[in-house]
Amino acid sequence: MNDSINRRDFLKKTGVAGIGLGMAGYLGSSTNTSAQAATTGGRKLGPNDKILAAVIGTNGRGLAHIGCLGSIPGVEIVYICDVDDRAIAKGIKEVAKKQKTEPKGLKDFRKALEDKSLDVVTIATPDHWHTPMAIMALAAGKHVYVEKPCSQNPYEGELLLAAVKKYQRVVQMGAQRRSSVQMRQIVPEIHAGLIGKVYCGRGWYVNNRQSIGHGKPAPVPEWLDYELWQGPAPRRDYVDNLIHYNWHWRWHWGTGEALNNGTHEIDVCRWALDVNWPTRVSSNGGRYQFQDDWETPDTQTINWDFAEGKTMSWEGRSCNDYPIENKSRGVMIYGTEGSAFLDGNDYTIYDKKKKIIKSAKGNEAVDPTNIISASGVGMDTAHVTNFIETVRGGQQLTCPIEEGYKSVTLLHLGNIAWRVGRELHCDPANGHILKDSDAMKLWRRKYEPGWEPKV
Repeated sequence: MNDSINRRDFLKKTGVAGIGLGMAGYLGSSTNTSAQAATTGGRKLGPNDKILAAVIGTNGRGLAHIGCLGSIPGVEIVYICDVDDRAIAKGIKEVAKKQKTEPKGLKDFRKALEDKSLDVVTIATPDHWHTPMAIMALAAGKHVYVEKPCSQNPYEGELLLAAVKKYQRVVQMGAQRRSSVQMRQIVPEIHAGLIGKVYCGRGWYVNNRQSIGHGKPAPVPEWLDYELWQGPAPRRDYVDNLIHYNWHWRWHWGTGEALNNGTHEIDVCRWALDVNWPTRVSSNGGRYQFQDDWETPDTQTINWDFAEGKTMSWEGRSCNDYPIENKSRGVMIYGTEGSAFLDGNDYTIYDKKKKIIKSAKGNEAVDPTNIISASGVGMDTAHVTNFIETVRGGQQLTCPIEEGYKSVTLLHLGNIAWRVGRELHCDPANGHILKDSDAMKLWRRKYEPGWEPKV
């Protein structure tokens, strides 16, 4: 917390509704330069120092964070934070499997950020909280590991980059395939011409999700701080089919299957093709399987063209899990001299006659329906370990936020194209939408007054 905020006032305001400060109160009085924030907001860590961590959001992916942090020597989880009392208990129970000391459970994560001895936070909350929470943590001097997508809209991604520059902390996005031994081996070989000049990439994800029905107004459960759950999102009444997962399919909080799962494949695709910002984006699809509260597409294709003479696509089917290339998710990269199948743990390289010339398999299967560890335990652990060792100064991030932001924004552009119903033309220097004011209105969202993220 910024030193200018009085501790007693902080606890008084957050103790009543758990929301009083918002973003404005938390960040508005900061006058630190980036150098000051790096020295006064968090302690300097050496390679052998114990790292104190808080895990925020422990109903799904946060449990995987606990497992990873708990397997790294010299890391102690001191806070478990969640707006759901039951998830706090679940998280504390999971920590007990990894360490002897019991972490403190908090409904309001901001109280953990007030602790100057806290070094890192991991964020596994709903999408609409990712950037605002990361900025608050950075302002408090913490290093941040944030689940994908790193933003709920493109504007937030830009804010997050500005916050990293200002506060000079380490931020890693949960694109675990960047830490895969197999991917880190084969992608440089693809760049070096293993399958000739690469010009086309295709990613996909398929599942068989069921209808979410129609939510009914209901009293807020006693175990839930719904006010804090909403946080930066403009207020809406509680309905009984929203929490804890179905917010993914509502534009007010989520980003659809494209960013829920497509982020992984498109990040690998963009990495292998060695491209950044597109010149043209289009998207087709709709909500076809069920008529319910689900707003984002359950069937979607997104296409990107790049100035380098390369093209990329993603196909998502949330309600029909017939595989592609016999896989429920994966990436194909096409070149002038062959093709490459990549799925994080495995790769297979083919020449132009479809003969296998090289392959490798990881030692674990990836279950795309497992929301706790859909990336595989090995990749998760390697990725979080890379984050921790970078905080200690011994490594460099495999997925610095600058790279995660680009992949996430490509998918945001796909969703914007789908929502406006037309092709977008983009600036290849930064991805901004050109000559389409209606589409650019979706570059950012509206925020609850007092909760606007700021840097």
